[in-house]
Amino acid sequence: MSLDTAPAPQPTLVGRSGRDRWRSLRLLARNPQGIIGLVLVVLVVITAVGAPYFGLPSPTKQSLLETFMPPMWAEGGSDAHVLGTDHLGRDVLSRIVYGTRISVMVALGAAIAAAIFGVIMGVMAGYYGGRVDTFIMRVVDVQLAFPLLLLSLAVIAVLGPSITNLIIVMAITSWVTYARLVRGLSLSLRQREFVQASIALGATDWRTIFRHMLPNVYPTIVAIFTFEVARNLLIEAALSFLGLGVQPPTPTWGRMLADGRNYMMIAQWVITYPGMAIMLSVLGINMLGDAIRDIVDVKL
Repeated sequence: MSLDTAPAPQPTLVGRSGRDRWRSLRLLARNPQGIIGLVLVVLVVITAVGAPYFGLPSPTKQSLLETFMPPMWAEGGSDAHVLGTDHLGRDVLSRIVYGTRISVMVALGAAIAAAIFGVIMGVMAGYYGGRVDTFIMRVVDVQLAFPLLLLSLAVIAVLGPSITNLIIVMAITSWVTYARLVRGLSLSLRQREFVQASIALGATDWRTIFRHMLPNVYPTIVAIFTFEVARNLLIEAALSFLGLGVQPPTPTWGRMLADGRNYMMIAQWVITYPGMAIMLSVLGINMLGDAIRDIVDVKL
């Protein structure tokens, strides 16, 4: 397409109609890995949202008369504690279910904050180029020079452990992933005819960015987003395990692993089931992310 034959800029390449969305759903439905991942993710979301409505015991209620009660199918187990109890007599299943809410909230909150900031920085670097690009990319390079977990530990130690600070720290350490990738895509899109036509016809920079560039990078952003959520789940669990995440008595999966590591030889269930919750959640998100990436690759 040339400027001589186009009275207006060409519409964006991605999402021009609902047919693209239906095509994406069909591709996902044909991917067994994606279906399994989607089912696991839906189960995690339902567990996080519906935790107060499952009729479970309080996750912080202690009973020293019921410490280390095994799961109900084992000898000495009880229907009142399906997955047994920990060293303080707290219900393991209840703590896993309520811990899902914290883990999902922190992982999603950090991923959303990182995506918004990282995408804006990446688009600005790719669209404006020059000094703007150089400055943003040098900031990215400096941050990538630090080990992410070590940087997280240092910032948490300064700010103090809390849910808000945990989300901030995880967002700070992960926005660079979005910025680098979106910057590369934006450099390519900046030279496309429909973007050049929009600029030539007098559209503002922000209109060109939001109307013509962002719609063409969002499928890739969605794919990255899923993997970042999975990574954030692992980071939250690691920080909570080290005592720098969400503080007691709020239940989290990482905190449950930390509390149960000294009793794993006499009460394996106190760490087995929280560990399985982390594994299945991360596995489901990664499998769904792989399926989304395959769909994006087909479109590209």
